[in-house]
Amino acid sequence: MFSKMATTVHTPFVLLLFQIGVFSLPVSQTPQESPTCGYKSCHAIKPGMLNVHLVPHTHDDVGWLKTVDQYFYGARNDIQHAGVQYILDSVVDQLLKNPDRRFIYVETAFFYRWWKRQSGDMQDTVKQLVDEGRLEFVNGGWCMSDEATTHYSAVVDQMTIGLRFLNDTFGPCGRPRVAWHIDPFGHAREHASVFAQMGYDGFFFGRLDYQDRSRRKASREQEMVWRASESLVPPVADLFTGILPNGYNPPEGFCWDQLCDDPPIRDDPDLEDYNVEDVVSKFLTVAQEQAKVYKTNHIIMTMGSDFQYENANLWYKNLDKLIRYVNQKQVNGSNIHVLYSTPSCYLQELHRANLSCPYFPMRIDDFFPYADAAHDFWTGYFTSRPALKRYERISNSYLQICNQMEVLGGPTSRNGSFGVGNSDTMKKAMAVAQHHDAVSGTEKQHVADDYARRLANGWTQCQVLVSNTLAALSGSSAPRVYCEHLNISVCPLTESSSKFSVNVYNPLARPVGWSVRLPVNGTAYAVTDSSGNAVVPVSQATVVVRRDRGYAVNELLFQVRAPPMGYSTYSVSLLQKGPPPASPFPRAPKDIQNKFLKVTFDPETGLLSSLSNLETQQTVRLSQNFYWYNASDGNNKDSKQMSGAYIFRPNSSTTFIISKTAKIETVQNSVVQEVRQWFSPWVSQVVRLYADSRVLELEWTVGPVPIGDNMGKEVITRFDTSINSSGIFYTDSNGREVLQRRKDYRPTWTLTQTEPVAGNYYPINSRAYIKDEKDQLTVVTDRSQGGGSIQDGSLEIMLHRRLLHDDVRGVGEPLNEASDLYPEGLVVRGRLLLSLNPPAVAANTHRPLAQEVVLQPLITFTEGLLPPNTRPEFSGLQTALPPAVHLLTVSQWDPDLVLLRLEHQYEARDSKEHSQPVTVNLQVSPLPSTFILLTGLSPSYRCAVCLSGEKPLPKTKGDPSVWEVTLKPMEIRTFLLRVRLR
Repeated sequence: MFSKMATTVHTPFVLLLFQIGVFSLPVSQTPQESPTCGYKSCHAIKPGMLNVHLVPHTHDDVGWLKTVDQYFYGARNDIQHAGVQYILDSVVDQLLKNPDRRFIYVETAFFYRWWKRQSGDMQDTVKQLVDEGRLEFVNGGWCMSDEATTHYSAVVDQMTIGLRFLNDTFGPCGRPRVAWHIDPFGHAREHASVFAQMGYDGFFFGRLDYQDRSRRKASREQEMVWRASESLVPPVADLFTGILPNGYNPPEGFCWDQLCDDPPIRDDPDLEDYNVEDVVSKFLTVAQEQAKVYKTNHIIMTMGSDFQYENANLWYKNLDKLIRYVNQKQVNGSNIHVLYSTPSCYLQELHRANLSCPYFPMRIDDFFPYADAAHDFWTGYFTSRPALKRYERISNSYLQICNQMEVLGGPTSRNGSFGVGNSDTMKKAMAVAQHHDAVSGTEKQHVADDYARRLANGWTQCQVLVSNTLAALSGSSAPRVYCEHLNISVCPLTESSSKFSVNVYNPLARPVGWSVRLPVNGTAYAVTDSSGNAVVPVSQATVVVRRDRGYAVNELLFQVRAPPMGYSTYSVSLLQKGPPPASPFPRAPKDIQNKFLKVTFDPETGLLSSLSNLETQQTVRLSQNFYWYNASDGNNKDSKQMSGAYIFRPNSSTTFIISKTAKIETVQNSVVQEVRQWFSPWVSQVVRLYADSRVLELEWTVGPVPIGDNMGKEVITRFDTSINSSGIFYTDSNGREVLQRRKDYRPTWTLTQTEPVAGNYYPINSRAYIKDEKDQLTVVTDRSQGGGSIQDGSLEIMLHRRLLHDDVRGVGEPLNEASDLYPEGLVVRGRLLLSLNPPAVAANTHRPLAQEVVLQPLITFTEGLLPPNTRPEFSGLQTALPPAVHLLTVSQWDPDLVLLRLEHQYEARDSKEHSQPVTVNLQVSPLPSTFILLTGLSPSYRCAVCLSGEKPLPKTKGDPSVWEVTLKPMEIRTFLLRVRLR
């Protein structure tokens, strides 16, 4: 699959292949875990009694009201009293005082920082606590990721970083057995699928819809088996899932943190305020009541909350007493036994109860949307901070390119002609950005700025690495320019230079075509490809519209192609200076058409009126416009709930149209046809159809959203079609499998709908569609957004939010963004890509299209034309992967190990053509003797064996040979390639 690209950069090498399962990680050299950690470290329970598992924990947000740094050090306590370093100091100290005590920790990003600052003696002490199961890691990712607005590839990456640190540091005893998502605001099926495939034994969370919880409590169905994939053969994606009883807080009256006001246990009978009997009696009542809504004789209580245990002595002294005094009641006939425990120990007891799976209900859908009261739907954050959401998505593409370049360049990439570069800074910045108060858009403004700053710093480090690799691969050491503001038509080099080179790097494992748009000041240019052939026809410069930064008056547009996991270089030379072409006069919009699509416009309104697929002879009526909902200010008679960063609460279901008509300009040339629409001073759009494209591009610009009328606004675009969708539409789950959504309906419980708009909004991570028997209209997005189908044949997507009130969910400020560039309010630009197909083949378009949007080409520039004796084109693959196979990960694991992940990107029901098992040949060279197969790591992380010897890798069941890997729909497989320098 890989070419011998590395030999052009560093010395000859040998590649060794390991298969390590789905998302597995290599484990330490110890083949088995310690006899006292994990499930072996659990305290004894008492059969026949109600066993109450007390789980001491802290929930440490990796940024929210304070930045990551502020939370770790305990700075800015005027905002929130929280200092993670003190929590870990105090917990370790208290665990050492009593071997019965337990503690779980989640956020590896914080623990990693704390660990690096400890002495060798303290590290040895902590290792002993982990080996004995007294300190246990759960979840294990760099953060506790959001589940609505994250893309699965970024989730896999952040989990990998955290789990690898725990594995490298603590070995098998550091491996989490339980996924723990106690705070995210709704739960995605794809997350559960990922956890199941990673080898987790269970999943616990705290938040679900209040109606769903009420129903589950009544039927004692708060624990279930979640079948998290309709494509993977059970039980591959089956995961035991439990709903915690109090979110993630302790029962009322039993919080003994310094942040709490509950009275301590006063157990001196000579004192007037002795309260042991009262505390024990109350606890027994709480335990008995909780047991009524769970099915076994085991219940779990979370003893901790946000940033608690900074003074762990307060908690443990009272928990020690609680356990002792409650258990003493057993001599008087009490049937309640209390013990220190962990989620994995609790899960083990549920398993030991020997309950067959039918005893626990099966769940096949997801847990969106989430509401905690009748008018309080947490569906606003699906769109909150749209600029940050886009920057995070772009940064994910940058990171994958950086990872690939590090592999392609070898050691030269990290220390080359442009200096020392690394991918680690970007990896950690992206991992932090997956936190459930980061990309979700639910943090304070200064924290959002900090997340963006981290991503920018990470990309700066990656730029050095990318420049080093491109210099080594191309043979040109010319300084490389990164124009990061092309979205607003700014690139100083292209604006001022008469000769420059354009390098287009494609991170996908198949060739791609891409439209390059560059700000320039000339009116005619010659463009040649990597073979020296002129780009035909001669490229034309078109007038830049909406330009509000930079000095370019024109825009150069041409089509490029780049090979799989490789680059092509294009040379651009100025032919003619002069004034810009005359601007088109506003006129009735002209229909636009290429050989695949036809788009018509209403001559009276300037709006879209139809879309046709000329290949399949399909046509649908299609109108599109922009609207806004008036955000609630808390004065509704039925609820005081306001819209905010989390919650979408419109004053009514009525939308306000921004304009019934659009002013238009039409631009047409050999590369693209555009209809430019202006709806208001703060909303515009370009409808764009490229010559060889099967999709219609809508580039929208919204902002600054006006608030002079003292109304918060939630801005949407809506597509109204002739498709008979019957109240059903579809959204993706974290960019992978697609779920059916039905208006005013939940698949596993009877919904009482109280919010006809917000209660029908769902997260759209990469695509949504409506369909009937004949037609499917799919919209691919360039970031996570919220949307719904409120009327049959309609699909709406929320683009921007500007609000005047806080929604009283903790963030403490309204979502009212501005920036240095836009002090009057944030301006956001984005793209929606539309396709029209028969439903049976629609995935053949939207699956690869969504990957193209997520992993878009990287465009870099050098001054002047490419010198002679340089390599203008390069591919890291000998051949493109099959259409159904996506190259998910290529990343340097160790100096001589490369991590490779391949996935089947189609669901079992997607496509007759592509929803079939597909085989990929992993042989990386025409010379088989160059490569040695080694003992493979077990597909299960928890059962992996150590790397010893050079024995042939046995053929995996279902694979034709040791080098040929068969992928089934939605399957992900992971390998290590060992690069041995000679």
